[in-house]
Amino acid sequence: QVQLAESGGDSVQTGGSLRLSCVASGYISRWRCVAWFRQVPGKEGEGVGVIVTEGGTTFYVDDVKGRFTISKDNAKNTVYLQMDSLKPEDEAMYYCAQRHCFGLVRNLNEGEYNYWGQGTQVTVSS
Repeated sequence: QVQLAESGGDSVQTGGSLRLSCVASGYISRWRCVAWFRQVPGKEGEGVGVIVTEGGTTFYVDDVKGRFTISKDNAKNTVYLQMDSLKPEDEAMYYCAQRHCFGLVRNLNEGEYNYWGQGTQVTVSS
């Protein structure tokens, strides 16, 4: 059993930056993908990006590519989402999620992820 906890959400101005953290506890597999999703009330959630904890391969959706960066610290069981050049459309509840995986990932599918955090709110104002 794995528990995930996000933190770092805040209110920022357009163009600002935030770093979100996702800390895992419990039984943590060496072979896992940790993904970030976001959701606005009334809309379906969308994937942001994912990192393979063994090796560090990443994948990002086009909307955030070049602005967001996912990194990891395996010793701390933590995955980070660095968000730069934030836009109003980035405002959402951000969730981290985990599934077992190997190697390369080139897509995000909510249904494949078994463990989810409670979310952390990101607000972007102009």
